[in-house]
Amino acid sequence: MQVDPPFRAAIVGGSVGGLAAALELRLRLGADVAVYERSAGAMQVRGAGVVMQPEIEALLNRIGVGTRAICVELHERVFLKQDGTPQRQQAPQLMTAWDTLYKTMRAHLADACYRQDSRLMSIDQSGDGISIAFADGYDTEADLLIGADGINSTCRALLTDAGSDAQYAGYVAWRGLEEESALPRQLVAALADRFTFYNSPGLQMLCYLVPGADGATRPGARRVNWVCYVNTPEEALVHLMMGRSGTQFRSFLPPGEASEDAMRTVAELAERCLPPLLRDLVAASTLFMQPVQDVDVQPRVHGRAVLLGDAAGTARPHTASGTSKAFGDAALLAEALRDWRGGTPPPTERLEQWDASRNADLTVLARHGRRLAAHSGLGIAAA
Repeated sequence: MQVDPPFRAAIVGGSVGGLAAALELRLRLGADVAVYERSAGAMQVRGAGVVMQPEIEALLNRIGVGTRAICVELHERVFLKQDGTPQRQQAPQLMTAWDTLYKTMRAHLADACYRQDSRLMSIDQSGDGISIAFADGYDTEADLLIGADGINSTCRALLTDAGSDAQYAGYVAWRGLEEESALPRQLVAALADRFTFYNSPGLQMLCYLVPGADGATRPGARRVNWVCYVNTPEEALVHLMMGRSGTQFRSFLPPGEASEDAMRTVAELAERCLPPLLRDLVAASTLFMQPVQDVDVQPRVHGRAVLLGDAAGTARPHTASGTSKAFGDAALLAEALRDWRGGTPPPTERLEQWDASRNADLTVLARHGRRLAAHSGLGIAAA
């Protein structure tokens, strides 16, 4: 006998945080979930590498996916000096990729509503439920709205007071994600099975292997993922974020869009500052880039609407927790909603406890991330 779902949840944001919320509410509570994503085409690979954390592993276990099936195992950390001299330490770790995680989770929601090209325009809580409308004229109703739409969240802008915009942190993340089979063998051999770091004042680069575009984890079918953080004046961003296509990008410069000037700037930086191994890797890569941004910790609960993940506040990428904090938000939100049924008032006390607990943790994490950045001379506070 089919049991009616306890409530309907509309999730704005179809990246891994939104998928985590959909899976948690569906698996734990049997909720009817629908996901609305503003991107019209294939999702862009923005944060290519993902460190496997307990919150992610817990959800994967719930959907019957073993972490080793979607991860590359690392055995050591290598800290390079500028002349390439390595310092090594044993440090077993599992790494996956954003798109591997996304595809794995999306497959487990294949029969749920996942509507793309859905740019949120309005939220109305004047009735017994919540109504949301999108730019293409589509509108829907739900018992609960979850804003999981990232650092430049439209949900946050509609639900909170002014002053919650993302603020540039003073440095950017240049990235590369290359098939290992397309790189010189000696380069891959020097990077495989290890987490490679390089630091100098105002610059930090790290590199490790992740699954291939098809999720393969066997040698020869993986990808080399790297990120280089470098202090960059805010006034340079407009020029750097102007793509070859003529598009002025806001928070993500996609692969293949970096201008000749931008690529020349990165090449000169690599030649001047990086060890030979990492210099060669940058030269062999197609660049993409994200400005590092901060969103202060926000109130999460707004009547029948809640915020999670980066929509509720950010931690710097050095904490390796951007994905895991969204997964933790989703899991504990499901616990707060246990036994609730749509058509009745939301469980305000439990939601407020969820808000307070998650924001207390995020406040500590955000401060830690800023300290890590400052330790490497990265960001406005270090200038």
